[in-house]
Amino acid sequence: MPRLRLFAQAREVAGTAKAEMAGSTVADVLDEAVALWGPGFREVLSTCAVWVNGEPADRVTRLAPDDEVAVLPPVSGG
Repeated sequence: MPRLRLFAQAREVAGTAKAEMAGSTVADVLDEAVALWGPGFREVLSTCAVWVNGEPADRVTRLAPDDEVAVLPPVSGG
């Protein structure tokens, strides 16, 4: 089952840094996460980049059972 890794605000809203989610595409995994963690997670997700195994990905990216999907909120700094 693909692993979902959450960082910064996404981790805070979900209350966890990682989870296993069923799905054969990035969309499947993210939709399951929104169903689990609610509208606050959907809001944060709308500003995030999504990567699979260290590479940028989009919602149609196909997943293998051992893939890692990372949700990366924007970072600000000074």
